[in-house]
Amino acid sequence: MSDLTAKLKEVIKARSFLKSEKPIFRLTSGEMSNFYFDLRLTTLSPEGQYLIGNIILEKISELGLNPDGIGGLTMGADPIATATAFASYLKGKPVEAFVIRKEPKAHGTMRQVEGGVGEGDPVVIVDDVLTTGGSTIKAIQAARAAGLNVLCAIVLLDRGEHNGKGNVEAQGLKLYSIFKREDFF
Repeated sequence: MSDLTAKLKEVIKARSFLKSEKPIFRLTSGEMSNFYFDLRLTTLSPEGQYLIGNIILEKISELGLNPDGIGGLTMGADPIATATAFASYLKGKPVEAFVIRKEPKAHGTMRQVEGGVGEGDPVVIVDDVLTTGGSTIKAIQAARAAGLNVLCAIVLLDRGEHNGKGNVEAQGLKLYSIFKREDFF
């Protein structure tokens, strides 16, 4: 684990990891859990942005990828994508951030994918937390429908439940996670 990743783990534990004796947290799946990762408290913080942007760039480099864009389904992916875009610019290898709306706009350009990417561009899909994989899959499908070449998906945290990783990989690409649930217990 790199120094940056170890520091991000500390920040997530301090800011975003909630647990209870009883299952009091309702998940997107509808199930109740006795722990919850409110990662927006980390992804929207200045320190979290710095760490996440650099860690995602490290992961992309480690995988040997050269994407033109990085993004995912709004809201969880937005701070991850923008942090990575900013860090990439500072390192002299800019990667465009993009946002995928939950539904296409009903006016103006009527696009679902917003940002400086276009048909054929290689991109990485990102998300904050993976449980069922539903939002990551929706992002992959929307990106492909917009003509983007999705290289892989990267999530900050895989809860390891509901076959989330398998569901995403059934879309024909690899999913990587920076952390797994076990890293916090």
